[in-house]
Amino acid sequence: MTDLQNLLYEKFGYRNFRPGQENVIRSVLQGKDTIAILPTGTGKSLCYQLPSYLLNGITIVISPLVSLMEDQSSSMRRNGEKRVAALNSFLSFQDKNRILSQIHLYKFIFVSPEMLLQRKVEERLKQLKLSLIVVDEAHCISQWGFDFRPDYLRIGEILGRNRPPVLALTATADLKVIDDITKYLHMEMPVMERHSLDRPNITYVVEQMASDEKTAWIESRLEQTAGPGIIYVASRKRADELASILSRKGFSAAAYHAGKEQVDRSLIQEQYIRGEVEWICATNAFGMGIHKDNIRQIIHEHLPNTMASYIQEVGRAGRDGKPACAVLLYAPEDENITRFIIQNDMPDRNSVLHYTEWLQAGKSLTDAAAMAGMSETAQRVVDFYLSQMPVEEVCTSLDELRKNKEIDLQKMLEIVHSQVCIRKKILNAFGERYDDSRKQCCSICGLTEMDWLWKVASTEPQRKMTYAWEERIDVLLGI
Repeated sequence: MTDLQNLLYEKFGYRNFRPGQENVIRSVLQGKDTIAILPTGTGKSLCYQLPSYLLNGITIVISPLVSLMEDQSSSMRRNGEKRVAALNSFLSFQDKNRILSQIHLYKFIFVSPEMLLQRKVEERLKQLKLSLIVVDEAHCISQWGFDFRPDYLRIGEILGRNRPPVLALTATADLKVIDDITKYLHMEMPVMERHSLDRPNITYVVEQMASDEKTAWIESRLEQTAGPGIIYVASRKRADELASILSRKGFSAAAYHAGKEQVDRSLIQEQYIRGEVEWICATNAFGMGIHKDNIRQIIHEHLPNTMASYIQEVGRAGRDGKPACAVLLYAPEDENITRFIIQNDMPDRNSVLHYTEWLQAGKSLTDAAAMAGMSETAQRVVDFYLSQMPVEEVCTSLDELRKNKEIDLQKMLEIVHSQVCIRKKILNAFGERYDDSRKQCCSICGLTEMDWLWKVASTEPQRKMTYAWEERIDVLLGI
């Protein structure tokens, strides 16, 4: 075995690397900026954990979600790595200061883009000897940075030019996303390690129906077919509503969304991973970084707004390599609903101009945004653009962004209405060719042998869900 294979077995218990891992690790060890586009479930976290043990310094992992960084840091601790810290907005003032005061003692530091930009955190990190900077779920730079979390676009500015190598990890990226990652992380001729995003074990299905038929369809589906699974919905309200309906019908279901308290989200996630909950009704806040290999079904009750989001969410199924199914439910009115959702927070030209006029009149940022009719999210986005360009260019950039969102939506609608193989359409959208033919490919190619999907008597006892506070603590602590 090579030295890397010896370390792989010593630290992680694996004899061989998965496709792409070793190439990424060697690139990082050579000090090269690297973009790794590896499918969900291929062990992207190993690509930074293993080389970090061979590098003399601290690894910073920039992560998009608190649940993701908590999941990854907890997993590392369970595997024996105690030098891990997670800096996020849920820390108390005391805990944050404690971590910052001892930050030189850690080997791995997880941090969100927003936390990275806080002056105290930024100053403390500049005092450290960093050996590697990792941007996990790097597609978020392009997918979220321009209209939702503009701090993603500032990561490169904070890191500066005199920095250690940057490793960007993602499961999906088209040419535009790759360009955005390279540009906004200030990467220098990055090495590209890219593997096909095709997941042969996932069958794609589109079901067209009226909106008021979706709940009954889901109930019937859960009654007849195997879980566990995730049901993605368009809103927090619908997640709660659908989970309640399914629970009353006797299904093991729970809702998950960003409106829930962090402790409740952690509990639900842990119950799902442990098999105490079979179905999660969720917004897109759920799933990133979830390590559950046996998810058999992903059901989209709504129309995803981008192909990238759809593939990210579908890719959470069948990570054990066994058959899995992704079903998209579509009603004619879904197009306008999705269009409204993705455009709702986008400030128009008049709002931007009014906002800048109120600022020039001496109003505070908050008051000017309120008087211009802009949400807090829209204000953050506009403030970022105004810091980069004149107001007319800001309006032009937002118009362009609005057009790109419409293009993304049209690509999803092509999946719904096309008579061409769904898998082929998806792979072509990401620049991959697909000329194969296989059984159980999609609802266009035909579904003839799906015996695995139909529910049989469980060979494992269903765990009872627990809600007493003593048991909640036990679940959260992994007892």
